[in-house]
Amino acid sequence: MSTIIFSRPELFWFILGRLIGNPGINLQIVIFAVSSTLLLFALRKIIQRKFLNSKSTHSDDVEDEFTGKEALATIDFGGIKQGKVEFKGTTWTAESESEIKEGQRVIIIEKNSFKLIVEPKK
Repeated sequence: MSTIIFSRPELFWFILGRLIGNPGINLQIVIFAVSSTLLLFALRKIIQRKFLNSKSTHSDDVEDEFTGKEALATIDFGGIKQGKVEFKGTTWTAESESEIKEGQRVIIIEKNSFKLIVEPKK
């Protein structure tokens, strides 16, 4: 009998709800807070292992989507002056050590947050 109840958690919660009756909102909030806190402490190690120590290469995949690709300069920039480039239909803030002219093709060498580091296409 107990394996039937625990293999189907909805039955467990249904029976528990019937035993408690019609709890007020205050009791529901207390039950939610206590169960959330207990589960957080009980599952903390598992959650940390799953999310914080994951060896995801997703960030590298996104970086590779930009690095080495060609973009189009939409304004003149270079040196200390930032500019704009268009890449895949989106305008990005760009920076380059070389002088870049409007309409010139550039190669993306790095993505730094929302800024692309570019160099002129040779």
